[in-house]
Amino acid sequence: MSQALAPRGDSLISRAMGARSAVWRVDGVLLVAVLALSVIGTLLVWSSTRTWAAGAPTGMVKKHILNLLIGWALCGLAALADQRTLRVYAPAVYGVSLLGLLAVITPLGSTINGSHSWILLGGGFAVQPSELAKPALILMLGALLAEPASGSDRPRPLDLLLGIAAAAIPMGLVMLQPDFGTTMVLAVITGALVIFAGLRKRWIVLLTLLTLAAGFAVWLFGLLKPYQIARFTAFVDPANDPRGAGYNSTQALIAIGSGELFGKGLFHGGQTTGRFVPEQHTDFIFTVVGEEFGFLGAITVVALLGVVLLRGLRIARGCEDRFGALMAGGVVCWFAFQTYVNVGMTIGIMPITGVPLPFVSYGGTATFANMIAIGLLQAVHIRERRF
Repeated sequence: MSQALAPRGDSLISRAMGARSAVWRVDGVLLVAVLALSVIGTLLVWSSTRTWAAGAPTGMVKKHILNLLIGWALCGLAALADQRTLRVYAPAVYGVSLLGLLAVITPLGSTINGSHSWILLGGGFAVQPSELAKPALILMLGALLAEPASGSDRPRPLDLLLGIAAAAIPMGLVMLQPDFGTTMVLAVITGALVIFAGLRKRWIVLLTLLTLAAGFAVWLFGLLKPYQIARFTAFVDPANDPRGAGYNSTQALIAIGSGELFGKGLFHGGQTTGRFVPEQHTDFIFTVVGEEFGFLGAITVVALLGVVLLRGLRIARGCEDRFGALMAGGVVCWFAFQTYVNVGMTIGIMPITGVPLPFVSYGGTATFANMIAIGLLQAVHIRERRF
């Protein structure tokens, strides 16, 4: 019996590692770039939390490594999914994400750092459904906008309206938390997919005007919290209130500038060790890069993120399936916008919003969402090479 089973075992191994295996069809450059960012992020989280976190000096970084391992597993599962299967189950994934957002506004939700965006699981772990809404929205919009109208390469008007409605629901729920940063990311994803789908220019102009009107209504009816308004005010002139609303921006600039060209070295950043910059392991982790690794380290991180974006664009451009191309394009725009906002707010060219740096910032749900998105890119790449 053992002899009968041996060829079968060898066959499974050979098929898993054979020339036709999906293992050899993945985008290796993309994976290496994400792995490098994950390693750098782990070192930065360790440096920024080792003096204060529970279980210091390695308590927080151990949890971060666990999150990364789970994230890589989710990436692998997403990469194995067929595009047709993803399209079929997109409404179900979207529906589950809405249930998570609805659960946040019930007694199950908890407030952390002024945002009612979390569901506590116990043991120091929490889930942020708004992060998982990002890949869910990409899948749903891709499924709705991928089917062109008869005799045209543009989406049907009904599908476009359904897509806008599908995007408006999670954006409204996230805004109730309130989480303005994530709402902006969802809005950019929606706009990008609508444009990629081939929407006519007049509709793009109309949607832009509606977006601006919605933003004005949010401001007019006082839907923003006072601290969020103060952040925009401080962006205009951070030196006007350096100990109040402009504190984060001022300290971030000091930390990045003090690193100069080569940085002060890992674990040797005075701003980082002294915790002068709030949330330095999450939203302001780029200040740790600037202080401890200097300008060269900061450029390295930006360059690696650029590699991720370029490989994602390459995958989207080479995909002949509309759903796969829209899905890949949505992921790229998500990462590009979030990178720009996060880096921009630390160097003073963007208002401060609670948006983490992809693959670098500490986070559980955000890490899972990012790695699922990388898995979706790999799924598109693998299938396109096969066919």
